[in-house]
Amino acid sequence: MAKRSAPEVNAGSMADIAFLLLIFFLVTTTIETDQGINRKLPPIEDQQDPPEIKMKNIFTVLVNKNDQLLVEEKLMELSELREAAIAFLDNGGDGSCTYCKGAKDPSSSDNPDKAIISLQNDAETSYKAYISVQNELVAAYYFLRDRECKAKYGKTFRELEAMFEDPKTRESTRLKIEPLIKDIQTMFPQKLSEAEPKK
Repeated sequence: MAKRSAPEVNAGSMADIAFLLLIFFLVTTTIETDQGINRKLPPIEDQQDPPEIKMKNIFTVLVNKNDQLLVEEKLMELSELREAAIAFLDNGGDGSCTYCKGAKDPSSSDNPDKAIISLQNDAETSYKAYISVQNELVAAYYFLRDRECKAKYGKTFRELEAMFEDPKTRESTRLKIEPLIKDIQTMFPQKLSEAEPKK
């Protein structure tokens, strides 16, 4: 009497199902990306001797561990910081800046190209306060850039930037916009120096 062999299971369809499940999970899984502050590092320059900087061309902003602002060695509210930064950047103290509309105070910055904003915070400064202060300082640059760009080209600097970065913008339009953006950036270069936090 011959022995019966057990029926074999067809595993071919199981491999197909496993492969389809693998593809499904690869397609539907999202990978979380880290979020942070979008900043471009300045290009590396070969400079042996840095140029001498006058103290009047440095706008010092300190944020202490209690999130209080000390601007030019005076206590200041966050709501006043943007106006103070604009007044410093737009001063035009040496008379070389033809587009500056500031007070032309000889004790403040000479011109926007020489004006540097120095930001420093304590190690215990809250992240929220640090970001808020940085936002106000960057907003001061954008205010001045928008003003000059609107006067020269009829659009704000932010509008030109948005058009340049929009993937739908044609390459020919980008090539026209790029020199306009660089021109405004040259008028008010963003010189925002961040020192190491105080411990």
